[in-house]
Amino acid sequence: MSITTGDFRQRITVQSLAEKKLKHEPIVSLTAYDFATARIADEAGVDFILVGDSLAQVVLGYANTLPVTMDEMVHHTRIVRRGVRHAFLVADMPFGAYHTGIRKALENAVRFVKEGGAEAVKIEGGSSRVPLVRRMIDAEIPVVGHIGLTPQSVHRMGGYKVQGKTMEAIDTLLRDAVALDQAGVAALVLEGIPREVAIRITAEVATPTIGIGAGPDCDGQILVFHDLVGLTFTPPAKFVRRYCNAGELITGAIQAYRDDVRSGAFPADAESYHLPREKPVLTEAVETAALQRK
Repeated sequence: MSITTGDFRQRITVQSLAEKKLKHEPIVSLTAYDFATARIADEAGVDFILVGDSLAQVVLGYANTLPVTMDEMVHHTRIVRRGVRHAFLVADMPFGAYHTGIRKALENAVRFVKEGGAEAVKIEGGSSRVPLVRRMIDAEIPVVGHIGLTPQSVHRMGGYKVQGKTMEAIDTLLRDAVALDQAGVAALVLEGIPREVAIRITAEVATPTIGIGAGPDCDGQILVFHDLVGLTFTPPAKFVRRYCNAGELITGAIQAYRDDVRSGAFPADAESYHLPREKPVLTEAVETAALQRK
């Protein structure tokens, strides 16, 4: 018997992600960091929601993803969990959470599941992460892999640069993808790689591939919520398509509110509470105060 949500949509699981690849049904993925955006994304029909460590930049205001902590990531995952009923919920393991040993990494992954309500964790890196992936899966924690442009490696890469441009680099990406696939990852994020390389990887592996800056031929796509709706303060990357400019909309709304407050147009009498008519003295006082303001 399948588990369904209150709106009778089937809940997305590791198994249903795999089925989508087999049926060639595109997987729609998006990041979320709070209850409101998580609920909106979930109700809009997104399949896969990631509490990304991009939280560091788009919500917390850091320059890159490296400073965000486990406590911050678990906190936001728990908030997002409350808004998600349908989508597969994945939490990003932040920098340092899985780099100092398998035991510590397992403890942190367990926190995401027990405290945050995540259904999987995402880690960056290729073949070197295979032992960790296997241990996590043995501990009943699904894992999403991430190769190509891995933001936590920004210092080693010398910036956010497209990966897989040489034959050697392409071979490494293919080996990494196959190794993670064989280790049993639930999905594989391909970021910042040439479309042609993403095509090869997607054909080679059984696991669903989720592209971000990897062309249209992956099994699914993911974008950062703030990029999609225009809530960032820097020019978007080439692969970003902005579907609205919420920043301009919100700014306009706040400016209109500011003007109404300053002019006395807000709040109006209809937006105010009133005393019962049998309190004439107080009613007169209110009317006098209103006249004085004019």
